[in-house]
Amino acid sequence: MLTEAMVAAAAAGGTAVVEAAGSDLWAWFRTRCARLVGRGDPGRENEALDRLDRTAAVLDAADEDEREQVRDRHARLWQGEFSSLLESLEEADRERSMAELRSLKEEFGDGVAGLAVSGNTFHGPVAFQTGSHSRQDNHFGTAG
Repeated sequence: MLTEAMVAAAAAGGTAVVEAAGSDLWAWFRTRCARLVGRGDPGRENEALDRLDRTAAVLDAADEDEREQVRDRHARLWQGEFSSLLESLEEADRERSMAELRSLKEEFGDGVAGLAVSGNTFHGPVAFQTGSHSRQDNHFGTAG
């Protein structure tokens, strides 16, 4: 039986999949995610890579009218995948996997790949910050 924490971790993982798909860090994300799902079994890891790639392809092919529905459907599919994984694990492995799912969400969720920035053009004074829980104080002009 899934606890609330397990459901939340699985949902975080599902969201991270659809948020990371198509990002600059998709290759890194899919490798980490497949390792988590594969649990040391190269065959299961390759199957996870194939499913992740199919998800990314479906999300990329979705037209604007159906994009949110497709994203929601695939987030739920991956949530189910992660829920099944968590249910099958012993307590210690379950806790590690839940932490990894939360980490994936923090690093790759919210539509922003937290480790890279690309495709930006800045003109004039700019304050730019990436990462979680960081602080930035900006002072522009001569009084700064």
